[in-house]
Amino acid sequence: MRKNPFTPSFGVAPPLLVGRTDLIEDFGIALDEGPGAPGRATIYTGARGVGKTVMLNEAEEQARSRGWLVISETATPGLISRLTLNHLPQLIDAHVRTPTKRRLTGIKLNGLVGVNWETTDASTLQPALRQQISELTDALAEHETGLLITVDEIHRYLTDELRELGTIVQHMFREGRELAFAAAGLPSSINDLLNDDVLTFLRRADRHALGAVQLGHVAEAIRNPIERTGRSISDDACSAAADATSGYPFLIQLVGYHIWRQSPTTTAISDDDVATGIAAARRRVGSLVLEPSLADISDVDRSFLVAMSHDDGPSKTSEIAQRLGVSTTYAGQYRLRLISADLITPAGFGKLTFTMPYLREYLRGHAAAMGLPQQGPKELS
Repeated sequence: MRKNPFTPSFGVAPPLLVGRTDLIEDFGIALDEGPGAPGRATIYTGARGVGKTVMLNEAEEQARSRGWLVISETATPGLISRLTLNHLPQLIDAHVRTPTKRRLTGIKLNGLVGVNWETTDASTLQPALRQQISELTDALAEHETGLLITVDEIHRYLTDELRELGTIVQHMFREGRELAFAAAGLPSSINDLLNDDVLTFLRRADRHALGAVQLGHVAEAIRNPIERTGRSISDDACSAAADATSGYPFLIQLVGYHIWRQSPTTTAISDDDVATGIAAARRRVGSLVLEPSLADISDVDRSFLVAMSHDDGPSKTSEIAQRLGVSTTYAGQYRLRLISADLITPAGFGKLTFTMPYLREYLRGHAAAMGLPQQGPKELS
């Protein structure tokens, strides 16, 4: 049996990455251009499932293909300790110095000549983070390579450790070292960090808001993996599958996966396979993407979205405020928060629409399960 080529798992590289070529090449060019290139500090942001982690993977590949060393991390407690006690000592031992040091501890006399030596693991003698990065980048510069540090899922709950890392990276940049930094996070988390007075380094980083992929590229991302395994799909069926994704990267893999698995032993993927696969993908996207996205926001924000879901198209801010029983000015505060979270986007003067496919339908069907009334509260807090 042929293996399903699609990979609907977060952070896993798709069989064909489309719509991001320019961004990937831009990062590689920044590595080639040397210290001072703005792309050597890059942040990828966007809603869940738009491919932020995949972009970090691609940035790492750009570095490795040029002979750079890579440290890949996630913004969880203990980040600085993992850098200073694990990642950097291992790289320094492998690329800068031998892993052991010998120390003279005594001389034997009593008619016998001899010397006692004590062997010490060099990795137990840890200097500070800044010193470690300096030592490693000094050695790498001699070979015209450098160090890339990537940090996924950055957020405000790790501000202190990100401050320490950001301050040191900024110093390394000022010293012209062969160092690059790339990070990824949700829009609301990135915005919180950018407002931190100490993390001004992040404000000057290249920031890329990842969004939908053009449907022409989506069709290619669906057709190419199918045909590489010897199966086929008609133009109309492929177009229908692409339309169902709305250009949303995670949905490309999810739709592709489910249309493939309907009749895996047949050569041609039928229109029925596509229709059934799309329906299955729509059911799964709720628990995989939409539910976690809604969990990140407040009940009031969710009430705003439920009020929007009453409309079949773009919603008027004034009508949302009326449904919620609040002033347009008051509702505007939540409008801005949800735009910042990349859950909604302006759709013309005074209008808003959802950014995530199927969010409207999900809210209509799950408002009660979330404990939210179909009509919003009279008082928001």
